[in-house]
Amino acid sequence: MRTSLLSIVLFIISAFLGALGQFFYKSGAEKADRRFASYIINARLLAGIVCYVAVMVLFVAAFRRRGALTVLYPIYASTLIFAAIIAWFAYGTPIRAPHFAGSPC
Repeated sequence: MRTSLLSIVLFIISAFLGALGQFFYKSGAEKADRRFASYIINARLLAGIVCYVAVMVLFVAAFRRRGALTVLYPIYASTLIFAAIIAWFAYGTPIRAPHFAGSPC
């Protein structure tokens, strides 16, 4: 089975949205307190959920276009790279050589 370029692009977008969803979860958790309602009415946590739902929709769309698991899932692993870049922009977290030790690329 040959994986289409569109499937690959959909998975790259998924990887970015997955990392963005993780950022929203982290920033939403920082805004939440011990009350249950602070989790339910938290716009950042909701944005994280929306990102993750979009990831699943893009997964299905990519697989419907005959995307191969062996090609697409290694691409999705780039979520770790996108997360590091987002953390660098959002929190000023430095990206150093040891961070690449666990990177898939």
